[in-house]
Amino acid sequence: MNIRELEIIANNLRKDVISMIYHAKSGHPGGSLSCIEILTVLYHVVMDLSEDSKGNRIDRFILSKGHAAPAYYSVLSSKGFIPHEDLVTLRKVTSYLEGHPSNKINGVDCSSGSLGQGLSIANGIGLSKKISNESGYVYCLLGDGEIEEGQFYEALMTMNKYDISNVIFFIDNNNLQIDGKVSEIKPHLDLKNKIESFGIYTQVIDGHDFNEIISSIDYAKNSKKPSCIIANTIKGKGVSFMENQAAWHGKSLNEEQYMQAMKELGGI
Repeated sequence: MNIRELEIIANNLRKDVISMIYHAKSGHPGGSLSCIEILTVLYHVVMDLSEDSKGNRIDRFILSKGHAAPAYYSVLSSKGFIPHEDLVTLRKVTSYLEGHPSNKINGVDCSSGSLGQGLSIANGIGLSKKISNESGYVYCLLGDGEIEEGQFYEALMTMNKYDISNVIFFIDNNNLQIDGKVSEIKPHLDLKNKIESFGIYTQVIDGHDFNEIISSIDYAKNSKKPSCIIANTIKGKGVSFMENQAAWHGKSLNEEQYMQAMKELGGI
């Protein structure tokens, strides 16, 4: 699949995110839009979604930043796990598409809720694969606000101790959380060196550049070590009035905003 094809998929996913949140009158657009390229690469280029003899997918994915469920549902729909017409039922009382993903949804490997837990879950799955001599990787996506949780650093120690080299995790580093800038609320300081100090192979990339995302995953696999990819991103990417605005962490759109966003993304 070439880069232009990936750009078209990513743009369609962004339109789905906007449509879902508009119809739900609730949701988290900012952090959903910032991770679209990462999810596009994982699901349309990298991951082996076929099943092993036990009925489990070869590669697994954990959305630790569960509030980015609209992005997750949109990419799952693009791979046929969720009917596209169901997306607009997001957060409805009668819908199975809840505000955070549940593993009762086709294609979802793990329920997400309280932040900070996803890497620990990914480690558990990865270690199980290692002990059972099973192939495949576990990919995990975390938010940069989320990694203020102490459990994240405990998970890094676990990765190092058990050499869980089949886990590759991304940090969606958009520098915004619900209350403002991460760098002002609880600064990560030198995040790359900090994570590397735990024995984790760590890269810093442009999280909206398809070539960099693809290459970073290849480098991570070749490192033969537990791996982190810090993806510098823009919160609200693709919609001008949402970009780099903490106010769009968790907020719906009115009709005028919806029409403007969809126009910027190429129409309804």
